[in-house]
Amino acid sequence: MRFKQKTVKLSRIDFGDESFRITTQKNIDNLMDSINNVGLLNLPLLIEKDSGYTVVCGFRRIEACRRLGWAGVEARILYSDTQRLECIKYAITDNSLQRPLNLIEQSRSINMLSGFFKDFNILTKELSAMGLPDNQSIIKKIKEICHLPKSVQRGILSNTISLVIALELGRLKQEAGESFAKLFEILKLSLNKQREILTLVKEISLREDISTLKVLENNVLQEILTNEDLDRNQRIRKIRIYLKQRRFPVITTAEKEFEKQLKKLKLGNQTKLIPPDNFEGTTYILKFSFTNLIELKDRKATFDALIQNPCLEKILK
Repeated sequence: MRFKQKTVKLSRIDFGDESFRITTQKNIDNLMDSINNVGLLNLPLLIEKDSGYTVVCGFRRIEACRRLGWAGVEARILYSDTQRLECIKYAITDNSLQRPLNLIEQSRSINMLSGFFKDFNILTKELSAMGLPDNQSIIKKIKEICHLPKSVQRGILSNTISLVIALELGRLKQEAGESFAKLFEILKLSLNKQREILTLVKEISLREDISTLKVLENNVLQEILTNEDLDRNQRIRKIRIYLKQRRFPVITTAEKEFEKQLKKLKLGNQTKLIPPDNFEGTTYILKFSFTNLIELKDRKATFDALIQNPCLEKILK
């Protein structure tokens, strides 16, 4: 690496040029305290350009100095003929040596490098040498992250949206993907529940021939989501019930009728009548629990009475 070291006026640094930015970290309070107390231990890396300087490494350090009111900063200056690929490698390495890169940072790194390597095998080796993923399938998935809506990227950073779900949201229209991201951010759903809600909404969209966004913007769903009298778990439960009822209206009607007749049977805690899955079959299961012969005789009496109960006949029809 060819560079010279000198003090550069902050006014000559282009803060708007983030061509080599890898980090997603924004908070610099602790960094400001450190620099204010002990100075810059690791000098930023800049590259000369016609109108001044572009930051290669040290965006947060330079911003901290600016907020501290410094007029200039000691920096390492790359010569203007330094190749762009070299600058990218310096930027990635500088960040990855400090900490493991998150998925957004990895995506930025992969996208920066991929334009220089037509051969995917060579790209994989370059990434591996810098401590980035070397599995080609994973690389392709991570590369897509940079092109996702910002709200989805924020969900990935906050660990409220998994990579798998994020990529699925990226295949939707942008407004729909952002609406899902907002929903998942509010509800803090597990992966399984995210997948369940995403699937239900997409199936409702197809069944009713409307957009996924229109399903999400439904007044009932939005009222549940914004109801401050409900805690998070209550909101999740109500939203799942609403979507299931809308997706499977026939099954929902059958469930309600079954529960209505089941209450009339008054079976008690030791007797359970289990309907077929999704009410799509004709086979019911009757379960009895007992600990001795006396209880078993009681269950037999329950069984005999159950057979004669007209509510059971309604259920089975």
